[in-house]
Amino acid sequence: MTEKIFYFDHAAATPVDERVQTAMKPYFSVDFFNPSSPYAPAVKVRRDYELAKSKLASTFGAKGDEVIITAGATESINLAFSSVNGHIVTSAMEHDAVLAAAKLHDHSIVRPTENGLVSTQSIQDAIRPETEIVSVQLANNEIGTVQPIRDIATIVETERTRRRNSGDKRPIYLHCDASQGFGQVDVNVARLGVDMLTLNSGKMYGPKQVGLLWAKPSVRLEAQIVGGGQERGLRSGTENVPGVIGFSLAAQIAHDHRKSEAERLTALRNTLQEMLTESVEDLVVTGHPKRRLPGSLHVSIPGLDGERLIFALEARGVLVATGSACAANKGTRSHVLSALNISDEVADGSLRITLGRLTDERSIQEGGKIIVEEILRERARVSHA
Repeated sequence: MTEKIFYFDHAAATPVDERVQTAMKPYFSVDFFNPSSPYAPAVKVRRDYELAKSKLASTFGAKGDEVIITAGATESINLAFSSVNGHIVTSAMEHDAVLAAAKLHDHSIVRPTENGLVSTQSIQDAIRPETEIVSVQLANNEIGTVQPIRDIATIVETERTRRRNSGDKRPIYLHCDASQGFGQVDVNVARLGVDMLTLNSGKMYGPKQVGLLWAKPSVRLEAQIVGGGQERGLRSGTENVPGVIGFSLAAQIAHDHRKSEAERLTALRNTLQEMLTESVEDLVVTGHPKRRLPGSLHVSIPGLDGERLIFALEARGVLVATGSACAANKGTRSHVLSALNISDEVADGSLRITLGRLTDERSIQEGGKIIVEEILRERARVSHA
């Protein structure tokens, strides 16, 4: 494999920011104390931990004591869903963690439009008297479509008001998996109108295996992991102090530079999309043309094998995906593309290209040229087979 690497898979993983690494380092060796211990060095670590949580929460308009730290977005989602007994409404495009957790309950799955938007009407039609959670992601991890969460929140609030006025005490909450998109689009719990929010440190240049569930104080949660009573008794276990220190700083950096980074990624994404559409006949671009993450570009080349293509690209130093890392690991066709009713011929030739801080103009020009060359090479091979 070539020594020069063009990394176009930021939706799968991001490198830990050097500033984040530096902030975390003392908590591995110097300030290593258990924050539940009573002596002064441990009390200092406890203060640092709680301050980091408060700063982390402030990046999305919340308070630190409303945040439960988890081992990632998947655990956060499971915690949110295990706290209800009733019906769940979600979309066919959600991450596997949401879909798998929903299947443990009575649930309804709504289908998106051909551009990947979840309509408010479909949500409204799916809500039942026994519905307790509506869960819709902020932005799709494969095609990048950004969902109308604020509008969906209005639907949920209308149903909550109807129940309250009729004397029905059954709760209904809106949960949003915002793992994709933090640092590219605005994430604020009040503006979104959500009751629960999931975030993942590993998607925003922080350490992996650290996530959170934010929940309004009115949301009734039940512990999945019991023990010493950490995280308000909802997630027992010694706190991951260095992880939260890193998560907090990563979120602050992403939040502070969101607008400029979104503009930069949009320009780079548009340049790459133009290169591909001008050079590759019949290229299909999937996702909403306007409501899309700045760094997201999903394309398909009908008749080609996307997996074969990514291996050819890897040999030349270009790292892309065919879909989500979870789907690739299982060797399955993308459930997102199936939800959009995209034909197998088109879906099998798909590439998910996601840009981020490792992307610059040079990587777009050089990496994009390689992508075009390999697509044309593979198309020629297939046509002569």
